[in-house]
Amino acid sequence: MPGYRKVLVLLDLADGSEHVFAKARDIAAHSNADIVALHVVEYVPAEPMGESLMPTQIDLETTLVERAGPLLDDIIKRYGTASTRARVEVGNTKAEILAVAEEERPDLIVLGSRERHGLAVLLNFTEDTVLHAAHCDVLAVRLG
Repeated sequence: MPGYRKVLVLLDLADGSEHVFAKARDIAAHSNADIVALHVVEYVPAEPMGESLMPTQIDLETTLVERAGPLLDDIIKRYGTASTRARVEVGNTKAEILAVAEEERPDLIVLGSRERHGLAVLLNFTEDTVLHAAHCDVLAVRLG
């Protein structure tokens, strides 16, 4: 059975992202697979529509994208391989992940999965959406 050719690793750039990336890198190394590291910026305004004292949504999204790029590049520089590419997308996290997966056609998607407690177990988290909608294998790396 041939190994994976392309691994899509989803990073939220929070604590544990390096661990998730390292798992993806280690799996990719077994078959010399390419890695695409993806971070999705999803800005959800905290205020209702109307006048606001905060900068516009576009300004905040631009700032978040500008900050995400170097953080993602740093993870790749420290833990990646020569065949690793970074992508930062803007939009609904679940929709963007599935769109990138459709475009990139990875053989494996690697993402972090955090423990849930209380009412959180009833909510539809990103990892659940990816697991059920992906066209390929999905590895959930358990995070604390």
